[in-house]
Amino acid sequence: MNAPLPPDACPPTSPAELLRRFEAMRAAFAREPNPDASARRDRLARLLAMVRERERDFVAAIDRDFGHRSSHETRLAELYIVTAAARHALANVRRWMRPRRIATPIHLLPGSARIVPQPLGVAGVVSPWNYPVQLALAPAIGALAAGNRVMLKPSEVTPATSALLAEAIAQRFAPDEFTVVIGDADTGAEFTRLPFDHLFFTGSTAVGRIVAMAAAENLTPVTLELGGKSPAIVDASADLAVVAPRIAVGKLLNAGQTCIAPDYALVPERRVDEFVTAVTRAVRALYPDPLSGDDYTSIVNERHYDRLVALIEDARAKGAKVVTIPDGAAPDPATRRIPPTLLVGATDAMQVMREEIFGPILPVESYARVDDAIAAVTRRPRPLAFYVFAEDRAVRERLLRETIAGGVTVNDTLWHFAHEELPFGGVGASGIGAYHGEEGFRTFSHMKSVFAQPRLAAAKLLYPPYGSTFEKVLRLLKRLSG
Repeated sequence: MNAPLPPDACPPTSPAELLRRFEAMRAAFAREPNPDASARRDRLARLLAMVRERERDFVAAIDRDFGHRSSHETRLAELYIVTAAARHALANVRRWMRPRRIATPIHLLPGSARIVPQPLGVAGVVSPWNYPVQLALAPAIGALAAGNRVMLKPSEVTPATSALLAEAIAQRFAPDEFTVVIGDADTGAEFTRLPFDHLFFTGSTAVGRIVAMAAAENLTPVTLELGGKSPAIVDASADLAVVAPRIAVGKLLNAGQTCIAPDYALVPERRVDEFVTAVTRAVRALYPDPLSGDDYTSIVNERHYDRLVALIEDARAKGAKVVTIPDGAAPDPATRRIPPTLLVGATDAMQVMREEIFGPILPVESYARVDDAIAAVTRRPRPLAFYVFAEDRAVRERLLRETIAGGVTVNDTLWHFAHEELPFGGVGASGIGAYHGEEGFRTFSHMKSVFAQPRLAAAKLLYPPYGSTFEKVLRLLKRLSG
C-alpha cells in the first residue's frame, strides 16, 4: 500500500495545459485511429491492475474525503463494480468490435451491408464526488474498450481521491492515452468547452444543462447521467418484512449519497404505520449505531450537511412527522453524520419533495389507490430509477407500463445498476444516453454503415437516361416489395 496523496498533491491544470493535452490526444488518435482488440484489451487490463493494486489507497483516500466512508461500501460499490466492469469488457470487447452483417433487401442485391463499430477519437469524462472512483472509471472503461483516448475531470469535492486517480493513472498510462485533469468548477467549465468527440457527464440536472450548452458550441455529442427523485412504490400486496430492509439498504448506502437511491416512498394509506415500524426495525438491524458505527458513512462536506439538516427542519415546520433511527438521535455536525430519518406525511409543500435529497432522509407519502401512486410519479420529472414492490403481478406490470423512468428494479433497489448488460441511463430531466457493458461500448463508438456493391450490379438498370427499362424494373420492385 502506498501512502495516500494529500489533496493538494496535484496542482490544478491550467487552461494552456488542458488544451495541450487535448491536442496531444488528438494527434495520438490520428496515428492510431482504430486500435485492434489486443491494444484495447491491454489498456483495459492496465486499468484493472491499477484498481486491484491500489485498492487500499483508494479506500483510504475516499475515507479521507468523506470524513468517514465505510470501507465495506467502498470496496463493494466502488472498487468491485469497476473491476467487474473491466473484466466484462476484457471478456467481450472482441465480440463487440466485430462488424455486424445486415440483411440486404431485394432491390439492393447482390450488394452486401454491415455495421462497423469505429472509435470516435478523444472522449471527455466529468465525474462526480459521490462515488469518485466508480463513476470516473466505469465510463472510461467503455471509452477505452471502444478504442478512444480519454481525458478525465474528477470532482474537486473529493480532492484526495482525485489526486490519487491522477497519480495512479499516470503510472499506468501514457498521457496521450488516458489522463486526469485537476481543478475546480472553472477548470471543469474549460474542460467541457473542449471540442471532444464525445463528452460524458455525471452530476446534477442543473449542471448537466450547463454542460450540454457548452458541448453544443462544438456540436459535441453528450451522455448526461443526472438524477432526480426516484420513487419506491409499495403496493398493498407487498410483504413489508421483505420490503423494509431492501428500501433501507438502497436509501442508506453511502448515507443516501447515491443518484439512484429511493428518494421517497409511496405507501398505501392503511399501511403507513406498519411501513414505518418495519423500516425502523430494519434500519436498527442494519445500522445499530449510525452516529459512530464504521458501516455508516458521513455526509461529504459541511455545505451538503447543512442543506440536509435544513430539509428536515423545513419538513418538520410544515407538518411532517420526523422519525429518527434510533429514536431521539440528532445530526452531529462534528462528524457530519445524519441519522436515518423518515419524514412521514410528506407533501409537495415541503422542500424535500421539490429537489433530489442525496442524503439519509426518506419522505413517506401515502396514497389511496394505485391510480394516485401513478399520478404522484408522473406529475414529477421523469426519474433516473423507479422501484416497484408488489406481489400482485398485474399491479407490477401496470406500474411498469404506465410510468417512465431510466431504469427499474422490481421488489428491490439499486440492482439494475449492477447488471453490466443492462443499459444504465436516464430519461428526460434525469439524463440523456446510457452506458454499461456493450451499451457503453456503443456510446463511445460510431456505428458506421457500410454498403458494398459488387462489380456486376443490377443498380445500373436504374441509371439515366430513363426509359422503358427503368419503368419495367421499377414496376417489378414495387411488386416484390408488396
